[in-house]
Amino acid sequence: MNIKIKLFASLRKFGPDEQIVALPENATVDDAVNILNLPHMALLKIVNGEHRPAHHPLKDGDEVALFPPIAGG
Repeated sequence: MNIKIKLFASLRKFGPDEQIVALPENATVDDAVNILNLPHMALLKIVNGEHRPAHHPLKDGDEVALFPPIAGG
């Protein structure tokens, strides 16, 4: 299956801002993160506009947006 991954903020240095990634059926959000070789950090994971946990299963055509930890006040 193919999913679109969007990288935001400091994650952009690890690849194109948007990319299509081929994953096996039953892949999870964590599988998508791992295939990109991103550093191990707490990421905000948004699938099709909704926050999802790392074990959320993906479907063909899903859009995953990844954000690094953000601090502010």
